[in-house]
This record gives sequence, C-alpha cells and structure tokens, in this order.
Amino acid sequence: MKYVLVTGGVISGVGKGIIASSIGLILKSHGIKVTSIKIDPYINIDAGTFSPYEHGEVFVLDDGGEVDLDLGNYERFLDVTLTRDNNITTGKIYEQVISKERKGDYLGKTVQVVPHITNAIQDWVTRVAETPVEGDQKADVCIIELGGTIGDIEGMPFVEAFRQFQFRVKRENICSVHVSLIPQPKTTGEQKTKPTQSSVRELRGLGISPDIIVCRSVTPLAESVKEKISLFCHVDPEQVYCVHDVTSLYRVPLLLQSQGADSFLIQRLQIQLPAKKVKPAHDMARWTELADRHDRLLKEVCIVLVGKYTALSDSYTSVIKALQHASLAVNHRLDLKCIEAADLEHAMESENPQKYHEAWRELVGANGVIVPGGFGTRGTEGKILACKWARTKNIPFLGVCLGLQCAVIEFARNVLHWEDANSTELNPLTKHPVVIDMPEHNPGNMGGTMRLGKRKTIFKTDTSVIRKLYGNPSSVEERHRHRYEVNPEVVKNLEEKGMKFVGHSEDDARMEIMELEGHAYFVGVQYHPEYISRPMKPSAPYLGLLLAASNKLSTYASRGFRPSPRMSFCEDSDGDETVGDAAP
Repeated sequence: MKYVLVTGGVISGVGKGIIASSIGLILKSHGIKVTSIKIDPYINIDAGTFSPYEHGEVFVLDDGGEVDLDLGNYERFLDVTLTRDNNITTGKIYEQVISKERKGDYLGKTVQVVPHITNAIQDWVTRVAETPVEGDQKADVCIIELGGTIGDIEGMPFVEAFRQFQFRVKRENICSVHVSLIPQPKTTGEQKTKPTQSSVRELRGLGISPDIIVCRSVTPLAESVKEKISLFCHVDPEQVYCVHDVTSLYRVPLLLQSQGADSFLIQRLQIQLPAKKVKPAHDMARWTELADRHDRLLKEVCIVLVGKYTALSDSYTSVIKALQHASLAVNHRLDLKCIEAADLEHAMESENPQKYHEAWRELVGANGVIVPGGFGTRGTEGKILACKWARTKNIPFLGVCLGLQCAVIEFARNVLHWEDANSTELNPLTKHPVVIDMPEHNPGNMGGTMRLGKRKTIFKTDTSVIRKLYGNPSSVEERHRHRYEVNPEVVKNLEEKGMKFVGHSEDDARMEIMELEGHAYFVGVQYHPEYISRPMKPSAPYLGLLLAASNKLSTYASRGFRPSPRMSFCEDSDGDETVGDAAP
C-alpha cells in the first residue's frame, strides 16, 4: 500500500481537500485505484451535531456516517463510495482507546498519547487503507488529509503518529504533500514566501519533511518565487507546484497534472502501473472537456436557494455542487442566488424591511427555486412562502428533506384549507400535523440517531417524471438524514387534490418522493439526492429542476428522457446543446 499525506499551513481553508481530491483524480487517470481518509482533530465523534455555521454542511455516506464535507469532495472527484471509517476524529480515537482500557486490553499499563493514541491512529489508517474499494479489490494508494493547520495543538498527536508511520511503512511507500498560502499584498503586488518557509520549518521540526509543496496563490508563481521556496524549504524547484485562482475547481487537477504531479508521485512512490493499457474511467480528456465546457458557457439560468444558513456557503456545499453539475449538463451557466428564508417573512415584523424587499425581488426573478434541508423553527415560514410562490406561479421547484415538508405544509394550508397545518417539530400542538416525528429516530441523544444513510425508494407509478429522469427503474437508492416525515394519515387527502406521492419506502410506510400534477416541475424528496451527484453524472431531481428552469424538460422528455449518443452533450431541435452525457 502506498500513502500520500496532505497537510496544510499558514491558514485553515487553504484548499487541502480539493488538492487531495485532485491528486487522487490524476492518479486514477493512470488506472491506479485510490481511496481517501480525512482526519479531523476535534473531539466530536462525528460531524452530526455541528452547527452549519461552525463547520459547514454535514455530509452523509451510504452507511449513515455523518462526516466532514471534504469526504464529499473525495466522492465527487474520485467517484468512490466511502464509509464512516474514512473519517477519523480525535473523539473516535480516544473513544476506542478508552474502551480498550476499560476492558483491560492494555494489561495494567499507563495509557498515554505515545504510544497508545499514536498507535491507534496508525492502526486505523492501515485498516481503512486495506479495505476493498472496488468490489473485492484493494486500493493502490491511500490519500490522507490531515485537517487543521500545522502547529495546531489539537493536531499534534496525528502529526506524531505520521512521523512514526513513515518508519512503519518505509519511506518509499509514503509521500508528504504540504499545501501552503502565498500572500500577495495589494500594496506591493509581491508574492511573499515567508509564511510558507515558517510553516515548512515547523513541519520539518516535527519530523515530517514534505516531498511536494503546493502553493496557493492569486496569480501564477514567478520562477524566482519557486526557486526561493526550493532553497529555504529543502525541495527541488520541480517539486514546488502552483495552484493559483482558476475559473473553476475542475481546473485544479489539470493544473497539477500540467506541472508533472502525477509523474512525480508515480516515480516517488514506485507505483507499478497496469501492464495492459486500458483507458481508465477517469480519462483526463473527459475532465478537460468538462472544464472547457464550464468556461465557455454563455446562457445563464437563475436558481434561487431559500435557506436558513446562507451566510456560509459551505452549509450547502453538496446542494450547490449538484446544481452546478446539472447546469453543466444542460449547458447553462448557473446564476445562483442564496436568500435567507427568514427575510421572506412579513416586512412589518422584519428587523430589516429592506432585506424583505430584496429577498422577494430575487425570488420573483428566479427561473427555478430550491428549498433545501434544515432544522428548527427559524425561517420555516419563509420557506413555506417560497413553496407557495413556486406552486402558484408555475415556477420549477425542488424541495429537499425539510423543503418537501414545507411544500406539504403549504399545500395543506392553502389547498386543503387546514389553516394551522404544520410539522410537530415546529408546532407540537397543531390540529393538523401533516409532518410528524419518527419516534425510533428521536430517542433523546442528538448524535447519530436520525434516519441516516442509503435507503431504497420504490416507485408507485409508471408515469412519474422523476422516475423517468432516473432512467425508469422500479426503485432507487438514495441517502437520508431526517427525524420527521410526512404523516401517512393525511396522504389520501393530499393526493385527492393533486399532490401525488410517487415514491414510498420499502415498507410502504414513508413518503419519499412527491410530484404535483399539472405543474411545470414541482418535486419534493425526503432524501438528499445531492450527496451522490457527480460532475459527469448529475442527480436526477436536480437535473429535472435545471431542465425545467431552462425550458428544456419537454424537449428532453420528447426524446424519451435519454441523452443523445454524442459524447459530451445532447442537442435539441434547434441544435442547441441540451443535456450532458450521464456516464463518466
């Protein structure tokens, strides 16, 4: 097994996750099998109880693991399916060590950070790296991203673990990549290397010497800057790579490949490439075409996201990525406007009436509306108002999780005339509980107790638009994260008025997919389809939203909901590019 350790310096959020994903992608382009591990040095067991403002979105895996959003980057870039064990936290490590200590597994020895915690980290990494990733085949390379910044006190046990790990696996089997920031003050315009020098010096002082230094910068690095970093950071100039600001993230793997990162890693790790040259699934020519297509798009489609955590875009990372994948597929540039749901509520009660009018102006001008998931009462009435606008004005709409529930509440209030219809999460005393809690997923503890992970949805009709967008299967499997559901007792009332629940859970007890009859595109799903959207295989519900918002759904339907056999796009009757090829 070969390992690539990715660390970061100077500031957090420097882009380690994208760099790690890009390294994996360019290695996969050579037919090398890759897996990934993300290490988060916080004491939480997982990311499930984080506030979206604190840590961004919670990404959910097939096995129900609630993990860091960087694992979403790995899955999207590498097209792999990871597990909860691919995300290591300090909490998980200490929980494991303390459990073993309580059982007496350490035979009375004093349990310490070194060697017990550091050994537990190394054992975990080795175990996960050896887990099969493609059927029964193991990965060739495991890419490990160490979260945080070198020098953080909470990350020290992990740095020490990897200092030791180098000797456990031998130098030829592990490569260190350090991602650092090159500031460029506007006053001088000069690219400053001192922060990177300090970061590398600290990393080397802790026993890890980087083989590659990836410099994040606004503009491409000058050769003199590369030479300076080489001189003071103990690497050859050819091992200093620049990842400057680019037009899209799709350019990052291409940028690294153009500087020879894949060749260096293959040589440095002595990786044996497949003897028989087979065109890999992750052919970089396809990726280049994707990046080029992103840059040359001229037509725009405006989607308004009505959320509760819009102050931090990372709160909706997977939703935004899924919208981008779908917009690329329909060959439109995504004009995404995020508005705070609470700002749509009554102007007289708003703390800032100007925000109320600005929010409604954005909503009214949208080609399509998406209401994503969330928790709590704040802003839910604004989400319900957005659902009403989309329904009554025939605006393409997608509701995800809470978005589906808000659409049901709005429909019950204004079509069934149940004026106090609500969710028991929002109003436990409502006379018309159209959304109710699931007792088995609400036991009191917050962490890891929701209905989580991949579940099967059975289609109940052959005429469903969503079913056809999926390719007309009898069922689909998608990832869930919720405690509340549509009340089965009110489904008959809703369906009599045209709100059809076309997808149910396997036991037929839970409503999974809703479609509104006679609407351009009004769809709600209880699951989170954004989690398994891919750049070259967009999520079906999101693709439907973008097709409808760009007035291409009927054309796509006339072709039997199939893309054309052309490699990268379809054409409508006017010769316009319409829908991207679904398979990578």
